[in-house]
Amino acid sequence: MKCHETALAGVILIEPTVHGDERGFFYEGFNQARFAAAGIDATFVQSNVSRSRRGVLRGLHYQWPNPQGKLVSVLEGEVYDVAVDIRPTSPTLGQYVGVMLSAANKRHLWIPPGYAHGFCVVSEHATFTYQCTTLYDRAADAALRWNDELFAIDWPVSDPELSEKDRTAPLFSEVPAHRLPDDRA
Repeated sequence: MKCHETALAGVILIEPTVHGDERGFFYEGFNQARFAAAGIDATFVQSNVSRSRRGVLRGLHYQWPNPQGKLVSVLEGEVYDVAVDIRPTSPTLGQYVGVMLSAANKRHLWIPPGYAHGFCVVSEHATFTYQCTTLYDRAADAALRWNDELFAIDWPVSDPELSEKDRTAPLFSEVPAHRLPDDRA
């Protein structure tokens, strides 16, 4: 596997080694020893899968307190995936990394705790999977506005299909400090 550091500390793009022949292909989606050697020392406790159609945007989501690290990838279709640094004391606060993840490129993105995450479907449909380092916590569940000018994310869609939660999410500037990651993330 190849790991590529991004402009955001701890956010890593992973390209698995794919073994293929006329029957299909095989790759390791996760190998704890190899990931630890690459700086990703994670234990996953929850696995989620979602399916969405073209133009659906999910995010920007995070948990605080009880933050989640996420290992994300796509099993079907293609998405534009985004990690945003929302740690108030970070020198990269408000910056984001955006990558195309697809069933064809088989790439994964590691998003450590302390970052918000979102994705937009650019294929007809996409089946998205993510492994989480902590369990979902409804009381800690939070979202930020997908088009917050602070982040200036260059989404590949101008009028996405959003859930009520995402449509009414606050701007970063509207979130109380106690609901944002601190140095513990």
